[in-house]
Amino acid sequence: MASLAAQTYLTPEEYIAWERKAPFKNEYLDGKIIAMSGASRAHNRITVDITVELGNQLMASECEVFAGDMRVRPGPARSAYFYPDVVVVCDEPRFEDDTFDTLLNPLAVIEVLSPSTAAYDRGEKFERYQVLTSLQEYILISQDTVHIERYHRQGTQWHQDIFQGFDAVLPLSSIDCAVPLRAIYRRAILEPSE
Repeated sequence: MASLAAQTYLTPEEYIAWERKAPFKNEYLDGKIIAMSGASRAHNRITVDITVELGNQLMASECEVFAGDMRVRPGPARSAYFYPDVVVVCDEPRFEDDTFDTLLNPLAVIEVLSPSTAAYDRGEKFERYQVLTSLQEYILISQDTVHIERYHRQGTQWHQDIFQGFDAVLPLSSIDCAVPLRAIYRRAILEPSE
């Protein structure tokens, strides 16, 4: 979850140096710092539950699941750094440097939407992520209703699928997983979508 902070311009190098010492997380977009605000109870429960589900399904694979604290740099330009709620990388992870805290080759990125970040996650953030040739799936999970948007790459095009209701199953073909929405939303208190 991000919110716009007071505008201060930093180079990517200044941001990384500052961020590694900061007591709280901040995203970076074209020289501007975007402070990460706290997440709701539903947001946290959904993030934990999908992380656990994916972690269990990928236990015997070469894939790694990271939740919340793994920074991702979309694209070589170094104009953006994000903290996805959940990120999955398979094979050999590539990192920006030997601190191993900025991932360059995610296969799947998952964001849990909040009212303050939904437009940003669907718009600017998704546009930036699309330049990653490694990225095959971008998942947006509503925290207010049982509703998931799955964007998946087919060649150079991105296609969207919508999953709603507790009986639906979210397929993540890039990592060979399938997660029932009932498992994702099992502890979140909300109304099923219509």
